[in-house]
Amino acid sequence: MPMDDDKAVVAADTLELLMMNQTAIRAALEELSLWVSQRGSTHIHDNVLGALQTLDTNAQSIGQGIALLRSEHSP
Repeated sequence: MPMDDDKAVVAADTLELLMMNQTAIRAALEELSLWVSQRGSTHIHDNVLGALQTLDTNAQSIGQGIALLRSEHSP
């Protein structure tokens, strides 16, 4: 059963806001990781880079989901 247009729009808008938050958190973590790396904790930096890769992968899937929701309600 397809979502009605209003629910699809709300879901897409909500996911988009969550993805924007995820992008902001990713940027902050990357900056902190670089700062830590410059102070000699390269293993922590490497661990953070692995976590950031997961965020990137998930962001791609979230973006695809948003696009699908938006295309379902387009005329």
